[in-house]
Amino acid sequence: MDIRHFRYFVTIAETGNITKAAEKLGMEQPPLSQQIRRLESSLGVSLFRRQPRGVTLTEAGLALLPHARLILDLRRQFIEDAHGLAQGKKGHLRIGLAGAVPLLPSIPFAIRQFSNIAPGVTLSLEESNTPALCEALLSYRMDITILRPPVPDQANVQVIPLLDEPTLIALPKGHPFTDVPELHLSRLATEPLIIFPRELGPGFFDAILSAYRDAGVTPSLGQQAPQIAGTIPLVAAGLGVSIVPQSLHQLHTGGVTFHRIARPAPHATLAIGIRTGEQPPLIHHFITVLQQACRTYRELPD
Repeated sequence: MDIRHFRYFVTIAETGNITKAAEKLGMEQPPLSQQIRRLESSLGVSLFRRQPRGVTLTEAGLALLPHARLILDLRRQFIEDAHGLAQGKKGHLRIGLAGAVPLLPSIPFAIRQFSNIAPGVTLSLEESNTPALCEALLSYRMDITILRPPVPDQANVQVIPLLDEPTLIALPKGHPFTDVPELHLSRLATEPLIIFPRELGPGFFDAILSAYRDAGVTPSLGQQAPQIAGTIPLVAAGLGVSIVPQSLHQLHTGGVTFHRIARPAPHATLAIGIRTGEQPPLIHHFITVLQQACRTYRELPD
């Protein structure tokens, strides 16, 4: 017995006629009749009553028909799922996001694009810092990450460049430079710089300090924020100034003003992180959509 016998059985039951069933199946009537008799013999029951103008189901046939249909449905679903997995359009994808990344408009835009293209994929999102994301990635608790390079384990985490986000200066409301749209970092030399711990994002941390050095000043390090987004409430409290990714201007508009940075200005670099040597179809598909969506979003008019 193989899957063909279930298809033969269901088709004859639905047409009520072996000749019509044979036409629908693209075969001759005598071989189909033989196959059904062999199926009945192997099952030990009669499935059909033969009549002059067709066939009807026996009690056994009526009882077994739903099971045969279920088997065919499961086979069809199995094949569809296998094809979906092979094309990266089925499955469960666990995505890790570095601090403040969900605020960058291109990221939710990309995730929405992927969900529209691959509705059969369940997405799980989790926000954390880059070292924690890498640890979760290597312990198989995440499948892909959008992080701030560099990564602590460059041998086992493959980094794929994604984008460079511009940065802004965050000032407390009422600051003397509140009405100045663009500031050179040298004008903030005496202001306490609120920054996050270096281990949470060494690349961005170093880029900020490097920009200060290129501006010819050494910043006065002030209060330390627990994470990148945590700098904004501290600025609002009047504890200092901060350099933040441009997307953070959405967080707090009441007590903070945001200003462009005159060159030299740091960038907040984002990259895709995956396990080295592992890029199954689902991850490859997501990366392709993510990169294209980020390019498309940058090209959209404001």
